[in-house]
Amino acid sequence: MAQSAEQVTAVRQFSCVKFMDKIGRYLAPLLLMAADYIAVVAALSVTLYMRNTILLYNLPSLVSYQVNHVYIYFIIPLVYLMFFIYDGIYHRRIPFWNIVEKIFKICAFVTIMAVGLVYFTGQSQHVSRLYVGLSFISCFLFLTLEAYVVRRMLVVCGLWDKPVIIVGAGKTAELLARSFAEESCIGYKIAGLIEDCCAERPLTRQFPLLGNFNNIEETILASGVDNVILATPGLEREQLVSLVYRVQPHVRSLAIIPNLFGIPLSNMEVETFLKEKIVLLKVRNNLSSIVNLMVKRSFDLVVSVLILPFLLLLMSVIAVVIKMDSKGPVFHLAKRLGKNGDEFICYKFRTMHVNSDMILEKHLADDSDASQEWQQFAKLRGYDPRVTATGKWLRKFSLDELPQILNVLKGDMSLVGPRPYLPREKQQMKYYINTILQTLPGITGFWQVSGRNEIDFDGRLQMDAWYVRNWSVWLDMILLIKTVKVIFSGKGAY
Repeated sequence: MAQSAEQVTAVRQFSCVKFMDKIGRYLAPLLLMAADYIAVVAALSVTLYMRNTILLYNLPSLVSYQVNHVYIYFIIPLVYLMFFIYDGIYHRRIPFWNIVEKIFKICAFVTIMAVGLVYFTGQSQHVSRLYVGLSFISCFLFLTLEAYVVRRMLVVCGLWDKPVIIVGAGKTAELLARSFAEESCIGYKIAGLIEDCCAERPLTRQFPLLGNFNNIEETILASGVDNVILATPGLEREQLVSLVYRVQPHVRSLAIIPNLFGIPLSNMEVETFLKEKIVLLKVRNNLSSIVNLMVKRSFDLVVSVLILPFLLLLMSVIAVVIKMDSKGPVFHLAKRLGKNGDEFICYKFRTMHVNSDMILEKHLADDSDASQEWQQFAKLRGYDPRVTATGKWLRKFSLDELPQILNVLKGDMSLVGPRPYLPREKQQMKYYINTILQTLPGITGFWQVSGRNEIDFDGRLQMDAWYVRNWSVWLDMILLIKTVKVIFSGKGAY
């Protein structure tokens, strides 16, 4: 079959990418392993230097400590590399935060192994526990920084690029393309699309349309790309199975996006029954476990206590500014829906005038556009006459929510969780309500770091429900880190 001009252009455009992919397939893992080795050696050496200089100077009770170079330059780095190789971290294309999670777990496991080995061999009196503990922290930090920098360099050089063809160009493919663009370390490059309904798909205006389902084999062979993703969860079973059998013989890697949206995937287990050709997916609700609830609560208390002194100082300054700006109390006390639907008093800094309800009613009556916006977002994203001058600044950087740290200490809220919904919003929460109210609401959460008030009400509900179903301590840590970035950017706040 003759190639169209668009196909020829796409092939030429990605010929360099495919060439670099072949080189990077073998060179990139070696470079990543070398970088990890250097990072571990550097972390162990820096930790030893700091212990024997800075800490030794400030803690006179310490004595100088030395580590056999065999451990620093050979044994410990080799153990780390073995774990990384076993986990497939040098070949798998996974989001950066997943890489960080794997690094954290491996660092913790290696540290536990070292402590256990020292204890059972009777060498504990010869090993510095302070050095072991600090080595865990330094290895994690060094490996995390190195993983980001080296992967970004490989992407820039083209050695981490992996050309991929996406079959389908609907909403699922759009989400996939957006994820590839946002994950700067993942390296996937979309070579083109294969789609039947091209006129209805905006994504075909962004990436080359290489062919359709009828000539999918010829299109893949002509492109020379051997990584394909089937982003067609809406297809009938027979059509999807047919595509899999037609595509798989011609590619090295075939990925399928199943129609599992909304199902908790973070701890999914897969079992197969060969005789019956059945796949069994096991899912768990993490927040139904008492142990997990205790872990989440402990995490909230530890982090809250650590940051409380700084927050109290900042909150004192903000309180003075609010009193100077407008009449009324410093704090705004409002009822919110808590766990199991129980109402509680949520603390916030006052950002509106005391007669805000009257001001809002008049404004919505006079402005139909504002009234429509209020119905869609439950917010006024543009001009809001209720908000004070100081309130605009506090809202932009989410500083009005700082007093909610007191709700966390009281047990009414969590650091991370669903949005604390208003009692009057119960009817709007529809079937999401039971899932969202399974856990404590949070000061920050998934929707706050994904667009904040730019996301409509239904979008917030979907994100909050997703968070509850996929909760983990690591997810809370990631969302807290991302919250800091969002606050400083001020994006999406109104």
